[in-house]
Amino acid sequence: MHERGRLAEWEGQDHMEILAPAGGMEQLQAAVRSGADAVYFGAQLFNARRNAANFTDEEIPKAIAYCHARGVRVHMTLNTLVQDGEMDGVCRTLEQIARAGADAVIVQDLAVARLARQICPDLKLHASTQMAVHNAAGLRLLEEMGFSRAVLARELSREEIGRLAAGTSLEVEVFGHGALCMSVSGQCYLSGMLGGRSGNRGLCAQPCRLDFKAGQRGYALSLKDLSLIEQMRRLEQLGVASLKIEGRMKRPEYVACATRACKQALSGEQPDLESLKAVFSRSGFTNGYFAAKRDLTMFGTRTREDVQQAGGVLGRIAATYRHEAQTVPVDMHLTVLAGASPELQVDGQGKRVCVQAQGEKPQKAINRPLDEAQACQALEKTGGTPFYLRELHTQIEPGLRLPISALNSLRKAALDELEALLGQPPVREIDSLRLEKAPCARVEEGEGAPRLRIRLEKVEQLSQELVIAAERLILPLNELAEHPEMLDALGEKLIGEIPMAVFPDHEEQTTSLLEELKRRGLAGAQAENLGALRMAQELGLRVHGGYGLNILNSLALEEAGRLGVADQTISFEANLRDIRHLQRHVPCGVIAYGHLPLMTLRACPMQGARGCGDCDGRRTLTDRKGEKFTVLCRERRYSQLLNGHVLSLADQQAQLQGLDFVTLYFTLEEQQACRRALEDYLAGRMPQGQYTRGLYLRQLQ
Repeated sequence: MHERGRLAEWEGQDHMEILAPAGGMEQLQAAVRSGADAVYFGAQLFNARRNAANFTDEEIPKAIAYCHARGVRVHMTLNTLVQDGEMDGVCRTLEQIARAGADAVIVQDLAVARLARQICPDLKLHASTQMAVHNAAGLRLLEEMGFSRAVLARELSREEIGRLAAGTSLEVEVFGHGALCMSVSGQCYLSGMLGGRSGNRGLCAQPCRLDFKAGQRGYALSLKDLSLIEQMRRLEQLGVASLKIEGRMKRPEYVACATRACKQALSGEQPDLESLKAVFSRSGFTNGYFAAKRDLTMFGTRTREDVQQAGGVLGRIAATYRHEAQTVPVDMHLTVLAGASPELQVDGQGKRVCVQAQGEKPQKAINRPLDEAQACQALEKTGGTPFYLRELHTQIEPGLRLPISALNSLRKAALDELEALLGQPPVREIDSLRLEKAPCARVEEGEGAPRLRIRLEKVEQLSQELVIAAERLILPLNELAEHPEMLDALGEKLIGEIPMAVFPDHEEQTTSLLEELKRRGLAGAQAENLGALRMAQELGLRVHGGYGLNILNSLALEEAGRLGVADQTISFEANLRDIRHLQRHVPCGVIAYGHLPLMTLRACPMQGARGCGDCDGRRTLTDRKGEKFTVLCRERRYSQLLNGHVLSLADQQAQLQGLDFVTLYFTLEEQQACRRALEDYLAGRMPQGQYTRGLYLRQLQ
């Protein structure tokens, strides 16, 4: 497909969007000039790449106008968790990008989604991959919430993507090239817990790229970069609406090379993957998730050879986007009549401009009169603009002369005017919202010590002491299925924990299990993501919101309640001071003890060359400082990385006063250790050995 025919060929047709990243203006120009259908970028705050250059308040409208004049859509990123004190800033940013003409906003926080709906209802809502949507139930909830698109989790296979795309009215977007997070996005707390720089706040320090050892194998949490570029036709057939290139922290040469390779693959050409690999890779690329081959070949690091390769191609790639690309077709109509000012009408992308020559009227020709060929030769010189001449119609009175300079001036004036017109933002209804306009009811704060909940990994951990002490007992669904007598003995006291990840292959099975447990008497379920919330809600179970819903502010807490959550465990990335000041729209609490889950993993870091083998589902990773982290396998469907230092707030109980509940979160402990941890907590004693207070007494960045 010829470069200049891109928009003309796609006009009015359904095709998979190529969505390119822009960490700054040079990256944005590289993306647009290399064939992107859309770009995504962030403001200075509230986006998942806060360390990128990003765009200032002054640059945002200019960048959007630049893209729209070239037929490229703009998706703005507000895809981080926000705190109560930042809400006015979020409102101002949403209002600003809506007025500037952004086509969509990508969000993670339930509060930001609600504010976007209120401030500008016609600004399209896209669910960030940070929302961890990876099954049909999650998509159903997003439909209900007013989203138009979901960015699916990167961990899905070809068959799973196809199944989800076929079963939803939402547009489905998938990552097609770029860095792979080790954890399911939005469910990674490693950077925040180890260094206070939260990935959910746009400041991930990438500790997973450091040397974590699984036995003798190093860098066990570092995946190669994803590349599905050779699968683009297949993705389009699956019903994928948009293929996203990761890389807002990358240089413009990378953006240009990745965008051009995607464009080549989608048009049936051979993509230049060798140049792309040279620009940036980590020991090559992987499509392991897509191909459902989640083995050791997925893992890799950036080597010295990778870095050296880049130097040989950067200059050549930079030359491909250095100049304006003519990608927008225009039709022109030139009128040259005796005694009248020459007039040029230009039509492009549904807009029309008409300009007249100033002070220059045609004269009677002495030698060669103006004809259509001469006019075309002058008017098709559109270099330096985004336009190219598709059709020219003329009405030229015979025997007249007009200087070529006059035609050049007409062309320049008309194209400048058209570019400005195409870049104008749409007229929108925008509510300059301030939060005091929407007060909401609060529940009464608890008095005295919060009620105690105990979460268990196995029934074998349970003792009479725990049963007596706990207001609620939380157990995984599979444990309740294996021990149905628990439902008879404990009834309303039990909460069934829906797995942290329910990928499409197990969604129907999980729903059936929930139905069976409900028939046996289960009344409530713990939901750690939107899909689990929807599953429980559709079955009429009482929904208890888990830490994985990432509730960090009062408005998100209210939204969780509106979605059906009966009570909510606040994110353990919040600090106690902020938690105590939350407006309590539903009862809420915190995890006060436990080896906190820091990652949710579908690619097991512990597998050997022979796969799972006789693995007992519990292995240890060691970081470069000698610290131990347990990898706990969940029914060979996914695993979780647990903090080696146990969290304890036993000595902070005065700070917990007024909360509705606290949870002791048991995973690795034997029954006796569970009893001892309960006794220590009730007595206000900190555990023996190494422990942490997490982020509860620190300020999250």
